[in-house]
Amino acid sequence: MRENLRKCRIEKKMTQREVAKRLNVTERYYKSLEYGERVGSVEQWDRLEDLFNVHQRILRKNFDKEDNLMKH
Repeated sequence: MRENLRKCRIEKKMTQREVAKRLNVTERYYKSLEYGERVGSVEQWDRLEDLFNVHQRILRKNFDKEDNLMKH
């Protein structure tokens, strides 16, 4: 899961549907970006970077259970 992407969306008080609309993609497609199931295009990540004012490298970082376990 791309936890940073999710956190930024929540901090902006936006739903997945609202972000999807901004990206001009379906809600299902955006969810798959947030869950780390899809890569997404450069243009989409540029838009997300502008929307959330966070570098896309940070937004794109995937976290999985092993990453979270190693941090504790």
